Amino acid sequence: MSAYSVLLVLHSWSRWLVVIFGLIALYRGYVGWTGRRPFLGADNGMGASFVGSMHLQVLLGLGLYFGLSPWGLNAMKQAGAMKDPTARFFGVEHIAVMLLAAVLAQVGRSLSKKAPDDTLKHRRAFTYYAIALILVLLMIPWGIWNPARPLFRF
Repeated sequence: MSAYSVLLVLHSWSRWLVVIFGLIALYRGYVGWTGRRPFLGADNGMGASFVGSMHLQVLLGLGLYFGLSPWGLNAMKQAGAMKDPTARFFGVEHIAVMLLAAVLAQVGRSLSKKAPDDTLKHRRAFTYYAIALILVLLMIPWGIWNPARPLFRF
């Protein structure tokens, strides 16, 4: 198995960590905000898990983009790459939106920890995590739209 294949499998499987931790962090933020619950260590920990899994994805994705993937920077060097939907998606759209999502998740976690009261902490976490997770879900190349891209790589 090549280094590209290993990194691609890791990047593909760790997206599920992002989705699972994101959904849990989003749920905790919503329930805490609407229920006016105290901001617990578990809330902070789930936010940290979401952000940490996003950081892992960014590192794996940058390894693919700048080094091993034929669809990353290598594709962008080809003439007419912006006219090719697949090359444009992976070379520009996917990486730009995913980086934005990771930044928003990190900002949301930082702002939620610094908020003066628990309700505001939950609301900030929910808002930023929701935007970040929506962006992630929009930019994952789901296999349901393209059967050549499996949901689970082996």
